[in-house]
Amino acid sequence: MPNDLPPLAPRYPSPPPYYHGTRIDLRVGDLIEPGCLTNYGTGKTANHVYFSASLEAAIWGAELARGERPGRIYVVEPMGPF
Repeated sequence: MPNDLPPLAPRYPSPPPYYHGTRIDLRVGDLIEPGCLTNYGTGKTANHVYFSASLEAAIWGAELARGERPGRIYVVEPMGPF
């Protein structure tokens, strides 16, 4: 007797979705790279990019980011090892 039930989906996708919080207005395909000015501090150059599997951490990052624009949360995809 075949099992007609749909397969159970994993609790978290593999790999999990990753999020980046900022006030910058990005478009699909834009790259977030080290070497740009940071969202935090005063004109320092970023040596790395923050991203998280936690939506709450990305929201916090957007809230802490400099600027007057509204915070934005993006689903991001790492382009290399991390």
